[in-house]
Amino acid sequence: MPLFAIGLNHDSAPVAVRESLAFNAEALGDALQSARSETGADEVAILSTCNRTEIYIRLPHTDPEVVIGWLTRHQRVDLRKVRPHLYVRRSTEAMRHLMRVSAGLDSLVLGEPQILGQVKDAYHKAASAGCLGAVLERLFQHAFSVAKQVRTDTDIGSNPISVAFAAVTMAKQIFDDFPKRTAVLVGAGETIELVARHLAQQGIGQVLVANRNVERAKRLAEAHDGEAMSLNDLPRRLPEADVVVSSTGSSLPILGKGTVERAVRARRHKPMFMLDLAVPRDIEPEAGEMDDVYLYTVDDLRGVVAENMRSRQDAAAQAEAIVEQQVRHYLEWRRARDAGEAIRSFRNRAESYARATRAQAARQLSRGEDPFEVIEWLTHTLTRRLVHAPTVGLRAAAASGDRTRIQHALETLAIDQQLVERSSEGDDSQQAGADGGTARGDRRAAGGS
Repeated sequence: MPLFAIGLNHDSAPVAVRESLAFNAEALGDALQSARSETGADEVAILSTCNRTEIYIRLPHTDPEVVIGWLTRHQRVDLRKVRPHLYVRRSTEAMRHLMRVSAGLDSLVLGEPQILGQVKDAYHKAASAGCLGAVLERLFQHAFSVAKQVRTDTDIGSNPISVAFAAVTMAKQIFDDFPKRTAVLVGAGETIELVARHLAQQGIGQVLVANRNVERAKRLAEAHDGEAMSLNDLPRRLPEADVVVSSTGSSLPILGKGTVERAVRARRHKPMFMLDLAVPRDIEPEAGEMDDVYLYTVDDLRGVVAENMRSRQDAAAQAEAIVEQQVRHYLEWRRARDAGEAIRSFRNRAESYARATRAQAARQLSRGEDPFEVIEWLTHTLTRRLVHAPTVGLRAAAASGDRTRIQHALETLAIDQQLVERSSEGDDSQQAGADGGTARGDRRAAGGS
């Protein structure tokens, strides 16, 4: 069964396209079941973040269009609008892609650590939905090992250039008097926690945290001497905000243009910096049309990120080498697993032949036939049945003229190559005689049974 990684990311698609394919975390279990049943997949996992939506899937066929069709139908998106932005990774490339993603090598911010937690969430959701088998299970575990080794053996995470760090850097470019400013953070997830930490390190005056779960907002606010509030209080407190950073999992905007417009009027048109890190977006894009609002999305952080990434390039090269090593290790496991299945299949077939041939021999003995002739028939028939498929494969290899293929066949069958070469020097009449002998043995077997 071939393995695919199908999706889009911050490099292949703008935020408007990414948010159209983003999955709601609460509905991901149902989406996994739907993907598996409608595509016939053996295994499937879905990774959906602000920067990417990717489906890792093991199919009983080689047509990824089935998955792309399901994705656009399930998300109710016009295929023509998203197709130019989609990529398809197959087999080894799909394995390599997941490992690179987990290690932060495919992130907007090179080496950022948050993606590993998001990959682990995708893994746990797929496992909980019963959508993981041996292949994806082992692949995700390899990916986690890669990420850990990259963090341990390289300096890729030594400098703080996460999306959260880039967000605070951008805010400081607008306000150079941070101790006098108030930041409103919408959400209480990992990204917002990092933003709060960086804001505190840069000396922000006050932090307000708004979240649907107020208790969670309180824990985050208290860690930074801030104040918590519910999302219902956000419109009333928004005029206090010089900096707004939002990152929730909401499928609908949290702040509409009208709410922002009223807040700007209440602020007497003092500038407001707004950064929407969510996909789908938390802040209506139209809010950025106002003169006193500086609204940015995660895509606008590219410039800030690029300036801070150069120090990680050498570490990234080391990380890529680690990925390649782990890809080889995973492929070795896959090949060993596939070989084990083939060996079990061959043994089962051989045992089936033995049972059938033994039963035929027993019937011959029960009819009083000469035991020595029955033994001769038994050994001849069983040998012929066991060597038939390997012989066909060896002849096909010899006919192809591919020396590597021939050598592999010989090694697999443990055959002396000189024997094959000597046998190939025989003429057609000898082969015909051998075939005739086999035919006579077949006729005798048929008569004896």
